[in-house]
Formats: sequence, structure tokens, C-alpha cells
Amino acid sequence: MRTYLDCIPCFIRQALEAARLATSDTDLQAEIIRQALWLASQQDFDEPPPVMGQALHRLIRRLAGDTDPYREAKQRFNQAALTLYPELKRRVTCSPHPFETALRLSIAGNIIDLGVNADLKVSHMEAAVQQALKATLEEDQVAQLAERVQNAESICFVADNAGEIVFDRLLVEELPTERTTVVVRGAPVLNDATLEDARAVGLTEVVRVIDNGSDAPGTLLGDCCEEVRRLLARCDLVIAKGQGNYETLSQLGERVFLLLRVKCPVIAGEIGCPVGSLVVCQGREPAETGGA
Repeated sequence: MRTYLDCIPCFIRQALEAARLATSDTDLQAEIIRQALWLASQQDFDEPPPVMGQALHRLIRRLAGDTDPYREAKQRFNQAALTLYPELKRRVTCSPHPFETALRLSIAGNIIDLGVNADLKVSHMEAAVQQALKATLEEDQVAQLAERVQNAESICFVADNAGEIVFDRLLVEELPTERTTVVVRGAPVLNDATLEDARAVGLTEVVRVIDNGSDAPGTLLGDCCEEVRRLLARCDLVIAKGQGNYETLSQLGERVFLLLRVKCPVIAGEIGCPVGSLVVCQGREPAETGGA
């Protein structure tokens, strides 16, 4: 997916929120915003938004001297989600359709995106659960995903945010875990989940978890480690969570299923659904290039 002009105000808002998390020095905050504006002016709009997001958050971490400004927020949402886990697990276990219920709850967890909503509260998570259990999903896509899961010899689940990975655990536990690998970010960026978060919520006790070697808020294949590039190229099924992974993995073809809550008008326009929708969709084949 390319970057749109409408992404630029979002980048600058995100930079200000991250700067305020990283430092209380208002002069330094101002310098971060000045440099963020310069970075935005250099944006290649043919690249996906996580390219700019990566550069922006590297800048903030470097100038503020804070390697993980979202550390406390990630820990808070991991713990909050863990308190919900027993009841959510009961809902899955008691459901007449456990896979679909776990799928809905996994998408509900995608609300935990501090790049979009820095003021997110635990009550918003609880409301998202109720919405997800009642929301309309594309039944054909859910059925196709369930069938692909049954037939896949190898599955790669690409996670998104801390806290959210507790909701993802519910879905991962409905997959053939011996054939599934979960991929998380290789270094802190925004509130994206890292290996440290996966350990903190017990995900590493359920399934193999590896990091992608990258600090991009998405999955930029050229920036990932060789192990993850090989995995994504060879596995039968990729399940990818969230907008950042949609922006970077949606052109890997129909073996990719993207699960997300639509949180901005740009993604809404790309997918063709309203903001707030819960989405299960397949990737697209890359557009052909070349002469006549």
C-alpha cells in the first residue's frame, strides 16, 4: 500500500504524542516536531506508511535518548488484557463456534493501537469485545480462513500490538500450534509487541515465537531478518494483524489473511468499509509491471 497525503497529519500528531511520552523538555519536543516535519517533507509516497513511521520513531528515540517511550503503556495493557483473558477464554470454550469467537476476540484486541489513539482506556477494550461478538463479518472469508487453517502444513501469525497479543493468544490456541509460528517486532516501536511482551503474556508457552529483526511499525520484508523472510515466502498461510501489517503485507496474495479493526479513513477507503469495521480479508496479488 502507498502512503496518502492524509497520512501526513497523522504522522505529525503521532510524533507529538511520542515526543511527550519520551521527554518533558518542551524545547526538545519542539525540536522533534521540527525534524519530524522535515522527514515528512521527504516522504516517498510510493512507499507504505510504516517506512515513514520507522524513520519518525527512530528520530524520536535518538533525540530523546529513550529506547522505548511506550514501555509503561505496553506493560499496562499487557496486564489489563491478562485480567480479561480467563473470561474471554471461557467465552471461546463455551461457544458453539470456538474458532469464529476466538477470531472475533483477536480482532477486538486490535483496538489497542496507541499510534491511533493515545488516550485509549481499559474500558475501550471491554467495549470492543462486546462490539466484536456482535459485529458483522464476511462469512465467506471466515469460512475460507478456517478451511485454510485446517489444510495448512505451516502457518505464520504476524502479531501487532502489546496487550492485543493476549487477545491473539485466544486465536492462536485454536490453531494447530505445532505448525504455527508467531512473529513479533524485533525492537520497540510505538506499542507494537516484541518478544519481551510475548513472554510477559505467556504466548511463548503456547507456540513458537520469533522476532522479525525490524523496528518498523509493520512488516517491511526488506528490513526483516532472513528467517522471517523465508518463513513468509514458504509458509502455506499467513495471518496478519492490524493496519501496519495490512499496509505492508496485503500484496502477498491470497494466502495472506488480514485481520484488523479499521481505525482511519485511508484504510477504510482502501478496503471499502466504514471506520470502526471489523475486517477479515485476503491479500491481493501484486500488480503486474512491464511493457506491452
